[in-house]
Amino acid sequence: MHADQLSGKKIILGVTGGIAAYKACWLTRELIKRGAEVKVVMTPSALQFVQPLTFSSLSKNEVVVNIFPDNQNNGTSMKTWHIDLVRWADLMIIAPCTVNTAAKIAAGISDNALLTVVLALRSPLLIAPAADIDMYENKITQKNFRTLEDMGYSIVKAEKGELASGLEGGGRMADINKIADAAEVILLGYKRDLHNKKVLVTAGPTNEDIDPVRFIGNRSSGKMGYNIAKAAYLRGAEVTLISGPVSESIYPEVKVISIRTAEEMKKAVDAEMVNNDILIMAAAVADYKPIKISDRKLKKEDNLDMIKLTQTEDILSTLKVSGKKVIGFALETDNETENARKKLKNKLLDMIVLNSLKDKNSGFEHNTNKITVIHKNGEQIDFPLESKFRAANRIISEILK
Repeated sequence: MHADQLSGKKIILGVTGGIAAYKACWLTRELIKRGAEVKVVMTPSALQFVQPLTFSSLSKNEVVVNIFPDNQNNGTSMKTWHIDLVRWADLMIIAPCTVNTAAKIAAGISDNALLTVVLALRSPLLIAPAADIDMYENKITQKNFRTLEDMGYSIVKAEKGELASGLEGGGRMADINKIADAAEVILLGYKRDLHNKKVLVTAGPTNEDIDPVRFIGNRSSGKMGYNIAKAAYLRGAEVTLISGPVSESIYPEVKVISIRTAEEMKKAVDAEMVNNDILIMAAAVADYKPIKISDRKLKKEDNLDMIKLTQTEDILSTLKVSGKKVIGFALETDNETENARKKLKNKLLDMIVLNSLKDKNSGFEHNTNKITVIHKNGEQIDFPLESKFRAANRIISEILK
């Protein structure tokens, strides 16, 4: 993770009284790891699950629980702490947000410190609900969530899975990395500008088998493609990800089609492209494959001349699309811009994303990338070295120009 993703950002983390409150400790760590300063506000019910000392130790800041002090034996203060806090913050996150707290926010109720902060808030609010399946899917609860979205608040919807009750279904608080990613999208100023759009992303390498043991491949980790898929989803798109063999993870809402070879990727792209508006070809597809795959493991003493190669079919050159946006990638080691512009023209792309292996901490296997975007009208934009998630959002914004 790139340490400056949230550098200098000030975040209020609201914690309410649900079993998922323990995950807010991990979220606090993740936000700080990304460079943010965090101050925590808890509801009294949250104290039944996690103690304030835990959050103050993690955040290195005092934790607010009550609107008023426990007693006035030591005098009073005229400080309006909630106003000072909201003026300090760039963003507020409530995670977990119980259905009770969601209902109170929708109704404008402020009967605890956390809700008082919400009503006074000047910055964006991101809500990550959590509840058991019946409470979460209740019609009143869903109506309250829609109301909150209509009010301009952002919601990272709960995920499906095993719940504290032992039931399976919707209501589990979203993964903390997804919440942190959503926070970054908001703080970068991006909106849900891909709403009602369908985006197809390819990622990772392809492996072209030589025999049952060996293959021809490359060093692509899939990090860039997976970050593009995440950014597109968080900005409102319905996302399909066609992925070669990688160890990266993706949000459960993203449809994943796992492939192994260039031929399999081509078939998947051809089949899926008809249902999508935008194709982003971030995969590092192998250019060559063995003419014949051995059905046994080749031995050292075998004649390696028997491994004869042929070119794989170029996915972009043979793609038949109309009225779709197609974006390619170029990873180069020399004559970078010239080669990228040639690929842009020859493959009839709307845009190409160039990165060079000459740039330190850029390209394969890194969490950072330094990209150059070239549009088909010739416009070229150079971006600085930054996290691949931030670069992914840059790419999406360039596509939407």
